[in-house]
Amino acid sequence: MTISLTPIRSWHARQPIIFLVLAACAWLALYQTLAPAAEALVAAMPVDRASHLGGALQFFFYDTPKVLMLLTAVVFVMGMVNSYFTPERTRSLLAGKTEGVANVMAASLGIVTPFCSCSAVPLFIGFVQAGVPLGVTFSFLISAPMVNEVALTLLFGMFGWKVALLYLGLGLTVAIVAGWIIGRLRMEAYLEDWVREMPRMSADFEGGGATLVERIQGGLAAVREIVGKVWPYILGGIALGALIHGYVPEDFMASFMGKEAWWSVPLAVLIGVPMYTNAAGVIPIVQALLAKGAALGTVLAFMMSVIALSLPEMIILRKVLKVRLIATFVAIVATGILLVGHVFNAVL
Repeated sequence: MTISLTPIRSWHARQPIIFLVLAACAWLALYQTLAPAAEALVAAMPVDRASHLGGALQFFFYDTPKVLMLLTAVVFVMGMVNSYFTPERTRSLLAGKTEGVANVMAASLGIVTPFCSCSAVPLFIGFVQAGVPLGVTFSFLISAPMVNEVALTLLFGMFGWKVALLYLGLGLTVAIVAGWIIGRLRMEAYLEDWVREMPRMSADFEGGGATLVERIQGGLAAVREIVGKVWPYILGGIALGALIHGYVPEDFMASFMGKEAWWSVPLAVLIGVPMYTNAAGVIPIVQALLAKGAALGTVLAFMMSVIALSLPEMIILRKVLKVRLIATFVAIVATGILLVGHVFNAVL
């Protein structure tokens, strides 16, 4: 008698799907308890909820698990998706495309790829070797850290889809236009000599398929890698946001980050550039600043400068770019960010 293995194979095939469904249900159920749990925790402490300290503690106890849960969920899903967008595949997609179209593609790929400023040097070298134009490479390097899935998801969770969509449009525009301008300036001579002298490599890439189980494993690995790295920044950002939320008077914040002060946007950019954090760390600060009366355009300019023009990233890029090209990159991107801030302060 022959025993069919089809039901067993079917069960094994359904196991990863069942795992995903159960994990999603558990995540949603836990997420719904965050607000009442934070209020109960503050109520159990010898602190007046209406006091500055009570407000700061409630902010911290609520936002910390909220941000970490959102980040974990998004990183897990994008870890599964990112199996399609390895550095090799990304180079292959961008190489050989005409400028303009390639700038749009590069900036769009930056949304769904997991690369940050710490990946700048190896990615830059790989793109140059694959024949990707300089301006297209910059469009990707601006977009990848600034308009990534972490930033968009946290903005959606904290401010709603309108602000998230606004940030997406602004970030892509800055990345596309800045990269296109750098490409028009023909500044390949300002790459470091050793980068220009590297032999070109083929951009062809054939990626193998992966099973759902392997993609789930990739998502879990991404959570361990990314969340494991950024959680200190999240705690620091939320702690600073909690202090702003609880103790900084609204009139004080509005006085130098409001619409009325013409110098608020340049000041926000100058403050943001030396900071070393990422979207996960800066968004809780942004939330607190907006709640205290800061203008949306000013806060968006601050956030973009922190993520796209951080001083540590410039130091890393100095390994492959000469000072003139770095200065040009900073000037063009900073101008775009300033325009974004002023336009939205004037419109909103």
